[in-house]
Amino acid sequence: NIAATGSVGLLFLLPGRGETLRVNGRACISDDPALREAATEDNRAAPPFVVGVVVEEAFLHCAKAFLRSGLWEPERWGDPSAVPSSARIFADHLALDEGAVQQILDEGYATTLRWGDAGEPLPAG
Repeated sequence: NIAATGSVGLLFLLPGRGETLRVNGRACISDDPALREAATEDNRAAPPFVVGVVVEEAFLHCAKAFLRSGLWEPERWGDPSAVPSSARIFADHLALDEGAVQQILDEGYATTLRWGDAGEPLPAG
């Protein structure tokens, strides 16, 4: 949405809290080295880009939906094996091999906390 419209909508969640903070505004994507370095912490590599947001509106949503859904109540979550894995969803959506996608996810979570690296080709599906 940012690249296409210059707009962004964000929803902030805090585990155990029902209320959410919604922020809408204008946004831009930047690869400016100074901004990327400012967004770096704990001796990690700078992110490949940063997002700047000009807040146009911000407001709280009540907890009604979370209370009804039982989102923060693990005993109400159901069996996770009853739904497809993230790797299966990505693989189906992108017409890729599920095993290759799972490997990319596992490696990214273990090393960079992101899916693949900039410029890395996706596995053939």
